[in-house]
Amino acid sequence: MLESVAKVVALEDGTPWLEPEPKASCSGCLSLAACGAKGGGLRALAARRFPLTDAPALRIGDRVVVGLPEGSVLRAAATAYGLPMALMIGAGIVAETNGAGDGGGALAMAGGLALGLLLARLIAGRLSGRGDLTPRFLRRVAADGACAKH
Repeated sequence: MLESVAKVVALEDGTPWLEPEPKASCSGCLSLAACGAKGGGLRALAARRFPLTDAPALRIGDRVVVGLPEGSVLRAAATAYGLPMALMIGAGIVAETNGAGDGGGALAMAGGLALGLLLARLIAGRLSGRGDLTPRFLRRVAADGACAKH
């Protein structure tokens, strides 16, 4: 289980909205400007907010530990990146082995990429609908910073 600490920043119709807290190692990260943890501005932080539907009663300011199963992260990455790339390269190889030439190969690769992106969107929707990509409440973080069982 991949775990992260998040803070409740809003409540909408009883559903808490959380923002992930930056890790201590963020100060040396190479993608610092893009991640929103630091230096990315308030808009970047707001884009990282997510609802937590399975949580017990939480208040604004509460800190909690949320988690995702490790397999779901791997499936999401393979779906988002691996599938479109594989279909793009596969379509290019098929076109080239069938004598399509450079232009035909490029068109086949563009078509393979488009098909891969469409399939990735459909699969991601199915994974999301099953709740595989949804962070789950694990436990509260006590006022002293220690993790407490809910």
